[in-house]
Order: sequence, then C-alpha cells, then structure tokens
Amino acid sequence: MERRRFLGMAASAGVVGGAALSTAGCGTATGQGSGSALTMIAADYGDRGSNNGSQGYWDALVRDFQRKHGIAVDVSVHSWKDVDKKVAGLVEAGRAPDIAQIGAFADYAAQDRLYSVGELLSIPVQADFLPGLAEAGAVKRVLYGMPFVASTRLLFYNKTLFAGAGLDPGSPPRTWKELVRAAAALKRAGVRIPYGLPLGPEEAPAEAFMWMLSGGGGFTDKTGNYTIDATENIRTFNWLRDNLVSEKLTNYRPGGTDRQDLFNAFGRGEVGMLNGHPTLMRQAARRGVEYGTAVPPGANAPSDGTLGVADWMMGFKRNGNREQIGRFLDFVYSERNHYTFADRYDLLPVTTAASERMREGREHKKLWRFLDQLTSAEFYPVGKVSWARVSAEMKKSIGQVVAEDADPAAVLTGIQRKAEAAEAAAGGR
Repeated sequence: MERRRFLGMAASAGVVGGAALSTAGCGTATGQGSGSALTMIAADYGDRGSNNGSQGYWDALVRDFQRKHGIAVDVSVHSWKDVDKKVAGLVEAGRAPDIAQIGAFADYAAQDRLYSVGELLSIPVQADFLPGLAEAGAVKRVLYGMPFVASTRLLFYNKTLFAGAGLDPGSPPRTWKELVRAAAALKRAGVRIPYGLPLGPEEAPAEAFMWMLSGGGGFTDKTGNYTIDATENIRTFNWLRDNLVSEKLTNYRPGGTDRQDLFNAFGRGEVGMLNGHPTLMRQAARRGVEYGTAVPPGANAPSDGTLGVADWMMGFKRNGNREQIGRFLDFVYSERNHYTFADRYDLLPVTTAASERMREGREHKKLWRFLDQLTSAEFYPVGKVSWARVSAEMKKSIGQVVAEDADPAAVLTGIQRKAEAAEAAAGGR
C-alpha cells in the first residue's frame, strides 16, 4: 500500500474502467437490497511498504458501525495514485460507490451525482466542521464535499546534516537566497540530495503551488480565474530551474520524482531539506532523524502564503441510500472516530471537537504549528468543476518546467490554455 502524497491532490481526469465492488455483508437498513452493503472507495494513508495501511482502520470502524446500527459497509482502499481513477471508472461504468473518499468532488456535483451535505449529515456534525474547510466544499454555494482530513506544509530540514555542513541547525533558511546557500553547503559536505523537489505525478500540484505561493503567485486570482502562467509564477520557476535544479542542488530529474520517494530518503538521512506535511514527522522520528521545521522560504522573506490541503468525502445518489450513507458518515465524523484516524497518521482533524482534543495532548505539540496555519491556509480551487482536469494536467506536465533547457513560460502557458479550455467546457463553474 502507498502513503498519501499528502492530502488533496485532485481527482485524475482520466477514466479507467474498474471491476465491480464486492458487496459482502448484510445491510439491513431500509433502502438497501437484501444481502447488500453500502460500498465505499477510500484512499490509503499508510507508508509504502509498511503495515499501517488504512484498510485496517476502516475494517475495524465498519465492524463497530454494523454492530451498533445493523448496516454493513464494504470499504475498498486504494493507493492515491489509483483511487481517483478507480472512482471515475466506476462512475463512468454506471457503478458508482455509495461513498468515496478521494481528492475532488466538484465535477461529480456538477453532474448531479452527489447528495448535498445537508441531505446527509445531522446538523451537529455539519456545524462541527472548521469553517474555512466547510466552505471549500461548495459548488455554486451548495456544500457537496465534506473535508476528511487536512494538512498544511512546512520546510523540514535535517539538523545533523546542517551541523555537518557548517550550518546553524537552529537557523533554517528564510529566503530563496539563503536556501541556495544552505543547499550548496550541504552539497559540498557530500549530502546526496541537498533539497528534495518532488514534481513527479504524485506530488506535482502541491509542490508547484507551494513554490508559486512563495513567489507571490498562485493557481487563481481573487475572482477565481486561472493564473497559472502569471508573471510571478514564470519568475518563480525560472529562478528554481536556474538556481537549484541546474546547479544540481536537488534530486535527479525532479519531474520524475514522487514525494514518497523523497520522504523515504529523508528518513534515511539522505535529504537536507524538503517541504513536508505532518506525517513526515512520524516517519523521520521512527528512523531517528533529528529534524527541524520552519515556514518555507520566500523570495525575500519567509513565505506569507501557506498551502492547505484537504481530502474529500462524498455520497453518491445512484443507489438511493441517502439515509444509510448519512448515518455512516455521522459515525465517521464523531469525535472519537475522526480523532483516531487523524492521530494514527499525524494528520489535522477537520472538526472543531477533534481539533480541540488534539490541542489538549502534549504528545501532539509538534502538530500545533500545523494546526495554527490551517485557518489561514490557501487551498486548491476544488470547488471549480474544471479543477480535476487541471490537476491531472499539472501532474502530467508541471515537472517539465524545471527540465534541462526548459522554457518555464512555455510550459506554464500550455497548462494555462488547457485550464481555460477545461473551464470553458465546465461552463465557468
């Protein structure tokens, strides 16, 4: 099983046929056929090659739910590389699951395939979502996507490698110039990957967005129009290509490198710096890496744009199981169950109750900095119906922006044109 690239990469635009879901179990609630179960597709948050995959969590949860409510739920967990395409394939084949926990929802909402949040959740559960995250789940001001877990990002750096390179372990870089100086010192000290840059398909939109924000740009403007080829973004990727990649201060072929590969290398002590989310803390600690975290460097000061990422839960109308879906999701978002999942993977809860509980535990002190960022973070434009296709194009193409002899303006303009075409096809929604 494969760990999340973290949170929130939007659904792939590609449609891949999938085998029909199994329906083992005995759902007994009204609206389910005899001998049937609710079906759910979920993403895996476990570390690749480890035994902490998400299937075990869901299996235990649904056993508890069926015992209490008499409704069976068949959950199928897939890697983040496959899960969005899996759901898209099932929907295309007319076999949509009852519930999906994936990266994007707006395209399904626009096709009138989803129940609204108000049709599914009880009022207390709806009211418990953190406000900014709840609002991000809207399409045309109607909530369809329920945030599942979230994260923000910080710069992680290896304090031991810093000290070995003559750098102050208590003073991580605050600007791009300082980042280059630190990376160059790490390279001279023999560090294999001074700065980890994952622009491969797994992490491309997130890493690109962080760099855009640190350079004063972004994916969209204040009115929601795509600005992928904005001057600020072109300037950012020119700088990144010329000062880090061309100087061989990053991993080889950033456009072909996935985030989890660099997380694993950071755990082995082979990476000096990289942008990371909370789950990297546990992976690093498990391998004995002494690390620090900091706000990612910006062009001239620490970045004032914080990336926030959320994954999304949604209920499909196709099978008519609205009441049963709602009961299960109320159970999923109860304080105990939601906190248990977030705690298991060092993720950020999306409900007030679970967030307050996480702040009460001193064992989660290192997470508080990420929690503090969540309310002011900038998220993907997941409410745009076109975003799923744009994200898929980003995964496919953005890595080319720092390739040898690349023309960042041409690459970004190509993505911008496809984004505008996807937006036009979606009717500007």
